[in-house]
Amino acid sequence: MRVTRNSTISSVSDPALETRPAIPAAPPARPDPGAVAGLPVRPVDIEARGLGRQFGETPVFSDIGFRLARGESVALVGANGAGKSTLLRCLMGLIPVSSGRVSLLGTDPNTARGPDLRRLRARVGLVSQKHNLVPRLSVLSNVLHGLLGKAPGPRHWSHALAPRASRAAAMAALDRVGLADFALRRADRLSGGQSQRVAIARAIVGDPEVLFADEPCASLDPAAGEDVMDLFFRLVRDKGVTVVFTSHNVDHALRYGDRVLGLAGGRLQLDATAASLSAATLRGLYD
Repeated sequence: MRVTRNSTISSVSDPALETRPAIPAAPPARPDPGAVAGLPVRPVDIEARGLGRQFGETPVFSDIGFRLARGESVALVGANGAGKSTLLRCLMGLIPVSSGRVSLLGTDPNTARGPDLRRLRARVGLVSQKHNLVPRLSVLSNVLHGLLGKAPGPRHWSHALAPRASRAAAMAALDRVGLADFALRRADRLSGGQSQRVAIARAIVGDPEVLFADEPCASLDPAAGEDVMDLFFRLVRDKGVTVVFTSHNVDHALRYGDRVLGLAGGRLQLDATAASLSAATLRGLYD
């Protein structure tokens, strides 16, 4: 059964990027019963309209649509193979969509090119289940890689070449994740939990407006996973960052998500506030 409870959100475009053809107006969202009259409506950071993706003749999902407001934390849940990671990458423009449109911070990442695409990616961060650190480089150098979107080139490949301001920003990010003392340690000498903390520091060093996290604690033991999730969401909520994260952990989806989107059978079967859901409801998506 499809459950839909959308929050009240309206669309804006970002003047910092070059103007692109307007996305057709979306149908008005249903009013949020909890909305307070007179308060400003938060702008939309992510909008998906009729998204579909297939590989060859095999469809992954189709007709996916939703809007995510600035500062929302959204859990994307579903069984293995439901298309969660594929949808996440389509929203970022890392995988082209087969149909439909995406607006990410006012730009379609699937059609943006050149300077427009670089500016967009500089405003977005990603934390994945694979930490993707460069093993032989220092922790500090790995964090500096998070600034390559804003300032590409060799100066942000190694801490020995980085400008002073960039090193200071990277050290501040490491301090926020509790690893400032590990700055000069090689990345291949870290534990799994420490490696994921470094990946989080790399994702936040550039002060992104939107963060995507693909199973951010899937490769960690339960205790380390809880620590990483607590840290990650404490950091992003302090900054009002919009977050989309995939998870197989029902408790994480309900605890850290303001809203939950559920994929099943190639469709968006659930769009509801986390407060309105129970663990049993979410487990139904896996049956």
